[in-house]
Amino acid sequence: MEGTVQRSEVSLEPQHIYEIALDLDAYPKWADGVKSVDITEEDEYGRPVKADFTVDGMIKEISYTLVYSYESNNGFAWSAIPNDDINLLEGSYEFNDLDEGGAEVVYALRVESAFKVPGFLRRQAEKQIVGTALRGLKKRAEEES
Repeated sequence: MEGTVQRSEVSLEPQHIYEIALDLDAYPKWADGVKSVDITEEDEYGRPVKADFTVDGMIKEISYTLVYSYESNNGFAWSAIPNDDINLLEGSYEFNDLDEGGAEVVYALRVESAFKVPGFLRRQAEKQIVGTALRGLKKRAEEES
């Protein structure tokens, strides 16, 4: 995927981190910038299929709907339905076992806003979003252990 990819190691089992990352309702508590999440559709396993997000976009509040897919057995992906704020938003999480225990979390994100943002600022914003999300997820996972 084009965009930003970052990795983080967490001292917990991948499945535990996966479950925390799927708990979208809790995102406003630990994911900086996420103001609200409303899961509008779930699959037969209770996993989110569609969810409406409102986030602090620094310049303005941004709302979008994400559609989730579970084609990978060690993670999940999402993409936004284009709207007035977002032309493209694609992302994924992977949760991989580490030989020495714990997990490697890989977060990939690609964003194209519907309003003009110079390329270097878009890349910086992606890096900041990904880094902040990984730190928040790690902190949340380790607090719950």
